[in-house]
Amino acid sequence: MTAPLATASRRRFSGAGRPWVPYAFVAPFTVLFLVFLVAPIIVGVLNSLFSRKSSGLGFGGTSVEFTGLENFIRVFADEDFLLGFPRVILYGLIQVPVMMIIAAALALLFDSALVRAKRFFQFAVFLPYAVPTVIAALLWGFLYQPSVSPLLQFLSSFGVDIDLLGPGTVWFAIGNINLWSLIGINMIILFSALQSVPREMYEAARIDGAGEVRTALQVKLPMITPAVLLTTLSSVIGTLQLFNEPQVLQSITSNIPSDFTPNMAIYATSTLGKNANLSSAMAVVLGLATLIVSLLLLAANRANAKAATDGI
Repeated sequence: MTAPLATASRRRFSGAGRPWVPYAFVAPFTVLFLVFLVAPIIVGVLNSLFSRKSSGLGFGGTSVEFTGLENFIRVFADEDFLLGFPRVILYGLIQVPVMMIIAAALALLFDSALVRAKRFFQFAVFLPYAVPTVIAALLWGFLYQPSVSPLLQFLSSFGVDIDLLGPGTVWFAIGNINLWSLIGINMIILFSALQSVPREMYEAARIDGAGEVRTALQVKLPMITPAVLLTTLSSVIGTLQLFNEPQVLQSITSNIPSDFTPNMAIYATSTLGKNANLSSAMAVVLGLATLIVSLLLLAANRANAKAATDGI
């Protein structure tokens, strides 16, 4: 009697005979995905193909007209907007590797037997990620101003004067905020991936005479390559879409113009320039550039993986 009752219970809770149950679980994600991701992309692409025209030498009304690729021609003729790409690319070439190296080093350190009170230190490293980027930029902006920063005033008392918001150092100020905010989440992702690596592999490496450093570099890191790729890809995408940190710091320094990054240029065109159609075209160009860079990164990873497989 027990077996039939258990079978009936499993059928009742598994949704047997109700083919709509799986779709009901998937529906909330699908709706949110369509409304907040797919729909804005479609609206942005459509807006980029139209322009608002005024009649009567500017004294008449305005009308929205289909202009095709006219906005895209204006985008590629805008040198200020295009210069934002080499800025963020150069910034990413420095910031992303530094962040990944620190995050990987912390993940490997927490995975080893060298650290005590691991939970506390993991929480301490992850905690800055819980602070919204705008708040983080405001906090660090306070520390970057010599007139109010206790750190800079302390250094100034020893004759060390540093302008962290100067023309040559403002990128390092932005990078510091990003590192402080994002190292924790990348470390957690890599550390979680390390937990899935079979411990037998570590024991085999130790039997072969490998120390902690060699085991970390030759066993652990190769085993979590997908997690490394995921965090690197998300960091690259975030770099190309850099906005919050320079936008906040712009209010306390004149070395960050409104078109400092592509995302800032899009925002300025949409709000200050009041040209939603042109800003939509700029957003489409930024989205395509992000897609191309992501595909190139994935292709490079596949090529490296294939080369490594062929070498074996």
